[in-house]
Amino acid sequence: MKLRTFSHLLLIQASILAGFISCGPREITESANSEIKIDELADGLNHPWAIEFLPDGRVLVTERSGDLRILNKDTSLSDPIAGVPEVFAQDQGGLLDVAVDPDFEQNKRIYLSFAEPGDNGTASTALGYGTLSDNSIQNFQVIFRQTPKVEGGKHFGNRIIFSEGYIFVALGERNKQTPAQDLTNQMGTVIRIKMDGSVPEDNPFLNEEGAAPEIWSYGHRNIQAAATDPETGFLWVGEMGPQGGDELNVAERGKNYGWPEVSWGEHYDGTDIPDPTSRPEFADAALHWTPVISPSGMEFYTGEMFPEWKGKMLVGGLTTKEVVIVDVNNREAQESDRIEIGERVRDVKQAPDGSVYVITDLSNGKILRLHR
Repeated sequence: MKLRTFSHLLLIQASILAGFISCGPREITESANSEIKIDELADGLNHPWAIEFLPDGRVLVTERSGDLRILNKDTSLSDPIAGVPEVFAQDQGGLLDVAVDPDFEQNKRIYLSFAEPGDNGTASTALGYGTLSDNSIQNFQVIFRQTPKVEGGKHFGNRIIFSEGYIFVALGERNKQTPAQDLTNQMGTVIRIKMDGSVPEDNPFLNEEGAAPEIWSYGHRNIQAAATDPETGFLWVGEMGPQGGDELNVAERGKNYGWPEVSWGEHYDGTDIPDPTSRPEFADAALHWTPVISPSGMEFYTGEMFPEWKGKMLVGGLTTKEVVIVDVNNREAQESDRIEIGERVRDVKQAPDGSVYVITDLSNGKILRLHR
């Protein structure tokens, strides 16, 4: 059932919420299951792309135009953090995901993925890390570069996931389609590397001649949502289909997910694409959407504030302007609810207190807090 906004309380309130002072208008969203309040914590962001909580409760937020900021506990936004790498800020390219090292308390390390400019207008997705110190990133170094760098500003992916001491990075196929079936490059792949960027000895294509050794899975189109299920350890990815056919997949070792040979959608000119069931050698999606939701951002909910969501997947919807709730059981998935936000949802993240933070993909992008 789609949740709809029934009332907009136009009061400006000053209340302490999980250590944050909320000064924005509050919306009440209701369904048969729950009442959800939405507070606006900040606005004025230039197409925010990702959010991540620091251990002290502050929030890192990237802007696609190339800036990294911190949302402070009083909901003020910091000036841009110094030391961020130069980005290819064109079309879908720019500063993308941000992730806090699992050992941040000891090493103060944060990871950034971004569209890295090359020669003659080319670009590709890159990953690097540096040390967060006061209002700057020190000693930033790139540890992975998608190859080759190509022209165009679409389908950079991307999400960073830490799991069992490794980094998984979800990569788009740069809108080039056929390279997603070519193991000599990392377009349209999920890669798996060690925390320092080196290649694990048990990666599936490490010993295959000519194959890019970082590849974990391939045949993907444009992944902008990814998270690990805490119950099973499975890595789930949400990827955008062409015209129809958004997919939710478990990204498994060595598997080929079929793009562009198969899809649950069709090409934008209306040309048919064979369904995945017609080619059993390709891994099929656990769930697919037509019309599309344009999945971006994903989180498995583990908090107490919304007990009806516990264990479920939250997926941002750019096209639908919603947070989509998905029931997950092992490798099976089924949509169960939607929360209407009213603006393009780029990322979704659970806060330490069990509330949920959402960012909106606009030139005047916002940080919103969903709570009881």
